[in-house]
Amino acid sequence: MLKHRRALAWLLALACIAGAVVALFDLDTPLRPLLISLFLLVVPGAAVVGLLRDRDPLAALSVGAAASLVLNVLLAEAMLLFNAWSPRAGVATVAVLGGFMYVLRVLYRGKNMQTEQGARAR
Repeated sequence: MLKHRRALAWLLALACIAGAVVALFDLDTPLRPLLISLFLLVVPGAAVVGLLRDRDPLAALSVGAAASLVLNVLLAEAMLLFNAWSPRAGVATVAVLGGFMYVLRVLYRGKNMQTEQGARAR
C-alpha cells in the first residue's frame, strides 16, 4: 500500500513538473491543458497540506484545495488589475510560492524535530 501511494505521489509530482515546463517554455502538446491545470491546482494545495501535517487528513485536504483555488484566483485578479496578464508569469509565481511554502515546511519540521529531541533528553 505504501509503495503504491509513493509511486502515485511521484507520478503526480512528475506531471506537475511537466506542466510547469510546458507552460514556461510554451511547448505545444495535446496534454498541455491537463498538465498546466494539474500544476496550478496541485502545487499550492500540496504546499498548504504539507504545512498542516498534524491535522485531520480530510480537513487538511479540504483546506489545501480551497487555498489552491484562492491563490490562483487572487493571482489572476492581480494580473488583470495591473494589466500584466501573462500565463508564464502566473505559472512562475505559483511555482515560487509553492517552493516558498515548501521551505517553510522544511524549516518548521526541523524546528519541531529539535524540540522533540530536547524533550527526550530531559
